[in-house]
Amino acid sequence: MKLVTVVIKPFKLEEVRESLSNIGITGLTVTEVKGFGRQKGHAELYRGAEYNVNFLPKVKIDLAISDEQLDEVINTITKAAYTGKIGDGKIFVTPLEHVVRIRTGETDESAL
Repeated sequence: MKLVTVVIKPFKLEEVRESLSNIGITGLTVTEVKGFGRQKGHAELYRGAEYNVNFLPKVKIDLAISDEQLDEVINTITKAAYTGKIGDGKIFVTPLEHVVRIRTGETDESAL
């Protein structure tokens, strides 16, 4: 099992969610986050004064999947979140040791 964490531009969330749904991924968690990478923020004008915005709004998606789904999930997310511009995001994959569905007590693969 894997935990896939994705950080993308907020306007791409619905497209990514829909693409994942099309390949059978039914559960995910979405968090609004702020951060920066190579783009290091940007300058904005507000009431005639320039301000540096160091943290840009992003969306973080977490989903638990089986090992067999990993390549398809990564390809799907990459295609759906792509704009070709800096700040498209990142995908992090970590091993997931144990999952428990609280309502039923199911564990691991059956809990996904």
